[in-house]
Amino acid sequence: MTVLARVAEGLDVPLIALLQDDDRGVVVRRRADQERTVHPAGWERVVVSPVVAGVNFELVRVTLPAGCDAGEFPAYARGSHEYVVVERGALRLTVEQQVIDLEAGDSTYYEADRVHAFANTTGEPCTYYVAALIMRPRN
Repeated sequence: MTVLARVAEGLDVPLIALLQDDDRGVVVRRRADQERTVHPAGWERVVVSPVVAGVNFELVRVTLPAGCDAGEFPAYARGSHEYVVVERGALRLTVEQQVIDLEAGDSTYYEADRVHAFANTTGEPCTYYVAALIMRPRN
């Protein structure tokens, strides 16, 4: 099992991806199996999409508390894309020097080979989704 864990780490996939049946036609990810991370600043990131080896797509739900700045994220490899949709609250997205203010129901797209940042500048929590097609690991 230790060897499999190391292989999974090297492939940057969860161990379960190596242990699943080879039928990738349908992959279900239960809520209990979603990767949830709470950052020190209080914001939460949950990968809600199934993880499929060789598919560079993920759907992430992020919740930023009131007044929370999630910070700057480095650019992905050229050819990467991100779509963002705000479910509730308001989000300030910065892509390089361009500032985009989004409210509930708004969405945007950007080429993700640029530095980008997310912040909630309001007094209410913000929940948004990021659909990301990432060509390779971040720089």
